[in-house]
Amino acid sequence: MGRASIRFPGHAYIPGQTKRHPEGCFDVIRASVTADLGPSDLAQSQAWKTGLAFFDAGYFWEAHEVLEPVWLQAPPNSTERLFIQALIQLSNARLKLCMDRPKATLRLCATVDTLLLDCEISGRDDVMGMLPSILREWLHDTRQIANLAVQAGN
Repeated sequence: MGRASIRFPGHAYIPGQTKRHPEGCFDVIRASVTADLGPSDLAQSQAWKTGLAFFDAGYFWEAHEVLEPVWLQAPPNSTERLFIQALIQLSNARLKLCMDRPKATLRLCATVDTLLLDCEISGRDDVMGMLPSILREWLHDTRQIANLAVQAGN
């Protein structure tokens, strides 16, 4: 499933700024995660791929929504579960940036950092079809923007 086949919502939901999406509008995507999927299957699921595309396009609340069932299906305490959780928390951090809450962003970045360290301890180069270093770059960029906003008094 390429990015071209992903249907993006008409707007990104930002609490307090934009209208919330109708209840259940992501249910079809979330339903792509079934109880029989293992970690390698989860990385190929519509929910995972859509979550990544949403994140990349700035739909951070929406990314969290579709990634949550992937996280719930990942084996407990697995590198995959920690990695998915890191991406969900990074989505939350980016959403807080959109909401002009840089201090909350920095708190979430600290959580993401810990999760990524736990992933890196596993020694795996590839998790869910991604390099952890990519998530680490996104974290760095997010933290940098939040620090600038805090210094500017936001």
